[in-house]
Amino acid sequence: MPPYLSVIIPTYNRSDKLEKCLRALQGQTLSQDSFEVIVVNDGSSDDTEKLLTRWKEAWPLLKILHQKNSGQGIARNHALSKAEGQIILFIGDDIYCAPDFLKKHTDFHQENPGTNFACLGLTVWDPAQPISPFMDWLTSGGPQFAYHHLSPQEEASFWYFYTSNLSLKKEFLAEERFDSDFKAYGFEDIELGYRLFKKGLKLVYCPEALALHDHPMEEGSLKKRMQNIGASALIFQSKAPEISVVPRCFKKLLLKLASSFPVLGFFWIAKSLFPALAQRKYWVLLSKKYFLKGLSRRKGEYLL
Repeated sequence: MPPYLSVIIPTYNRSDKLEKCLRALQGQTLSQDSFEVIVVNDGSSDDTEKLLTRWKEAWPLLKILHQKNSGQGIARNHALSKAEGQIILFIGDDIYCAPDFLKKHTDFHQENPGTNFACLGLTVWDPAQPISPFMDWLTSGGPQFAYHHLSPQEEASFWYFYTSNLSLKKEFLAEERFDSDFKAYGFEDIELGYRLFKKGLKLVYCPEALALHDHPMEEGSLKKRMQNIGASALIFQSKAPEISVVPRCFKKLLLKLASSFPVLGFFWIAKSLFPALAQRKYWVLLSKKYFLKGLSRRKGEYLL
């Protein structure tokens, strides 16, 4: 009998975190005959392959797929072609699910049987890791997540199509897949979400489906992250010209002025003297500077 739920995990060179991710899934309260786990090894060069072989011997419900390094969108598409569950659940290899995580996603879909209903769970930083002020900003005003704008059971827009913790019916997904034009982080999930929303997807926020995110970040990571988001924004804009994601004319000029060297220099000094007042503003402006830099690249040119 096919499983009810297919959990899809792309992974690349994070075997230590992947093992913790799998351990959390193995310890779920949901009956193990109700779900399958599909891990796609996206061309890892560490010991991921050995780890997965060992896990497969001990946990037969685990499906393992291998591919050359092609990015997480292509990896998810690979897994979708092999998924047997009625419900598709996307998470990351650095996501540690609460013990009732799969049960909460399952309950949602059984209570909302319409094929166009999807469940957006809550992803928070893993409290076992130090959470810096920068990381706190990323998820409460920065470019990581924006859960703080949602209320429980609220219907969210396609901008919240976060594939770190999201489930939907395979029947509704049908032949829609992640677009292979997106080669790095930024907009590959939002773009798929937008296509699905145009078909009637209803994404409901369910914070009780809780997952922990083990991905420490520092200010130095902002350059690559935001430049890649800028490069992806160009691709998204070309595919959905009716959605404004690339600033034009006066708005672009304002962003350039706000993130110029004199302004950034002022806030860089101010954040040292008055961190509570200036630190977050500095990170916002710095992120805008790197985003604009990404927009200046040729479409599809990423920092890898």
